[in-house]
Amino acid sequence: MRISSSLMFQTGLNTINAQQSDLMHLYQQIGSGQRMVTPADDPLAAAQAINLSQAQSQNLRYADNRSVATRNLATEEDALNTLTLLLQDVQTRLVQAGNGTLSDADRQTLANVLQNARDTAMGIANTRDGNGQYLFSGSKGDQPAFGDDGTYHGDSLQRLIQADATRQIPGGDVGSDIFQRMQPGTLAYTSAATGNGAGGDNQGSAVLGQPYVADRTQNPDARYSFQVKFTSATDYTVTVQNMSTTPPTAMPAPPGSPFTLAPGATELDLGYGTKVRISGTSAVDDTFSVEPLKTQNANMFDVFDNLIVALNAPSQGDASATAQLRNVLNTSMQQFASAYDNVLTVRSSVGARMNELEALDNSGAQRNLGFRQALSGLEDLDYYEATTQLSLRKIALEGAGLAFQTIQSLSLFNLGR
Repeated sequence: MRISSSLMFQTGLNTINAQQSDLMHLYQQIGSGQRMVTPADDPLAAAQAINLSQAQSQNLRYADNRSVATRNLATEEDALNTLTLLLQDVQTRLVQAGNGTLSDADRQTLANVLQNARDTAMGIANTRDGNGQYLFSGSKGDQPAFGDDGTYHGDSLQRLIQADATRQIPGGDVGSDIFQRMQPGTLAYTSAATGNGAGGDNQGSAVLGQPYVADRTQNPDARYSFQVKFTSATDYTVTVQNMSTTPPTAMPAPPGSPFTLAPGATELDLGYGTKVRISGTSAVDDTFSVEPLKTQNANMFDVFDNLIVALNAPSQGDASATAQLRNVLNTSMQQFASAYDNVLTVRSSVGARMNELEALDNSGAQRNLGFRQALSGLEDLDYYEATTQLSLRKIALEGAGLAFQTIQSLSLFNLGR
């Protein structure tokens, strides 16, 4: 077999180039710390690494979303904490306003204090988040949640944040659920003086207190509303409606109606197991309402406005006007107490969401650690093995060079010497 010089030289050159290429590949691996310089090094591992990288990126995106949600909820928690303290102070002021020793001027001063409290509550309602969006406007974050008149301008859509692959968490609450709602699930009642047959205020000095259900078997879920009308100082009729139906339906008059208030009695029997405390003396045609709190659309700012108007109205020395003021105060105290409980309910929900975000963060951190370990196993270079291979490749390259020198010196001319 005859081997041409060109074939011999080309074969030797190819062998040296192959060894240099392998050596260069090892240099690239060691320099980058990556086992796969190109996907061709391990196609299966390269595909797995891509899937893991995508999952890791998605996991980091969820972590960023959770960070945004946590900031928004922390801002809401600060706002609700301020509102809680404000409502506590307002309830204290209402107790102070019921002090019979206060003059009209004193009550007007209290009205100014409550006006400032209303303005503060309005500022809280229009709180902005870190992105300049109104926190309590629902999906309408570019406009204030409430107008100066207390009207809600947002919507009922909560802004949901994708906190994990299968979990969306509201990044805030809508203003109507905070400032226009009584405590969810409440079975409490509120009372109010509603005027007389002539369309004006009650003329008597009667004041209603806190209603309560004495017999839950007759009114288990606070479904009935009551309208009380006095036909004399002691006699009254009660009209009952079932508020659990749409529209509300009239109920039969309670047994014993019309009722007579016994001398010295301090409670009105409304029927259906429900009673309300009363003091003072009623006039003919004086009317009162006793309604479940859960059926009322209690706008906190309307409650402020009604209270401020009542405190600014002169009542000193006028038994009827004083009774009207006390009825407004009692109604407002009942409404603010429920609004306060509602704010605490919302704060509890905010705290629960923040705890869930923290748990999801911990879970996400564990997943991210798992992704990093899996990617490291696929991509990271084993330096011990690589340096060993580098030494072998260097020896192989040197051997290829020496072999080429030896083979290229073989010829008929050299053999004949």
